[in-house]
Amino acid sequence: MGITFLAAGTSVPDCIASLIVARQGLGDMAVSNTIGSNVFDILVGLGVPWAMQTMCVNYGSEVMINSRGLLYSVVLLLGSVALTVLGIHINKWQLDFKLGVYVIVLYAVFLCFSIMIEYNVFTFVNLPMCMEE
Repeated sequence: MGITFLAAGTSVPDCIASLIVARQGLGDMAVSNTIGSNVFDILVGLGVPWAMQTMCVNYGSEVMINSRGLLYSVVLLLGSVALTVLGIHINKWQLDFKLGVYVIVLYAVFLCFSIMIEYNVFTFVNLPMCMEE
């Protein structure tokens, strides 16, 4: 739960900054801030803890990732970024209502696919959960 609040705490200021520059007519800055911020958060959020573990805590160790769905998540993230840029290009690099609807629908599709992957709809990714009695 703390990680969720931390993620919201780092994303809300970026969202507000993007809204401010978009209202000033600088839509390109808003889009680059949004995409760049998310890429930075992913790379630093994964890279720094892994680097600290393998260099400071236990030098030379390997960090084991207990997720067989990571490849699917990475492909979904890269695909969503590519489709976002493609949508902006098709919309002639203008931010308007229909592009906003497109991005929201794209996010909903991303969420649906992510949930289906976690629930093993397409392939076996996660072990079954224990049943409570």
